[in-house]
Amino acid sequence: MATEVDIKQLLQAGAHFGHKTSRWHPKMAPYIHSKREGTHIIDLTKTVECLDEALAFITKTVGEGKQILLVGTKKQAKDIVKKAAVETGMPYVTERWLGGMLTNKKTIGERIKHLKDLESRMESGQLESKYNKLEVQRFQEEIDQMNTLYDGVKDMSAKPGAVFVVDINNEMNALKEAQKLGYNTIAIADTNTDPSDIDYVIPANDDAIKTIQLIVDYIQAAIEEGKAKQKAPKEASDKEEK
Repeated sequence: MATEVDIKQLLQAGAHFGHKTSRWHPKMAPYIHSKREGTHIIDLTKTVECLDEALAFITKTVGEGKQILLVGTKKQAKDIVKKAAVETGMPYVTERWLGGMLTNKKTIGERIKHLKDLESRMESGQLESKYNKLEVQRFQEEIDQMNTLYDGVKDMSAKPGAVFVVDINNEMNALKEAQKLGYNTIAIADTNTDPSDIDYVIPANDDAIKTIQLIVDYIQAAIEEGKAKQKAPKEASDKEEK
């Protein structure tokens, strides 16, 4: 069953509150309902339509065995995005987007390989047997520092099925890299953003924690639905063999 979006939940979460009218981007005009006390109000009927399309795409993509890279480095989004990614087994970036995260696979791949090698040698006791306590501590600090940057993507497949970002303006570098490689993009678009290059626009308040949480919850449900569809053919095949 497809994930159903509830417009009342969006309203209660404050998803309709945009930015001051002086800060708007004209390309968000199709998604704006009205103005209220100098602030743009987002048309939640458009939000529901767009979110329905994005969720259907996510479910289909995950159902095909592909990953969704979740990106949210702003303070309000970090914990929400990481929790959803960890619970669904999806890759994520919540600390800092490193230039070349997607486009410079060679360099990023070498750093991740180095990280995994250090982790393996630390876990096996190889580092402890070869180096003194201070040196081992420094290796652990290096592991911790690298995990802050790469933990969410060290097990990412070569090509994610799509990249989702919470804030277009805040995650512009991630979007540019994704678009350069032809990856599908999904993004929450507030009234101060340019959504024209985004494949699946979700017009909504990208600052309110309640709104971010609600939309990410919907995305998590869509991912889980897609993962269930991955298992369904296998289970059917197993039954036939029996």
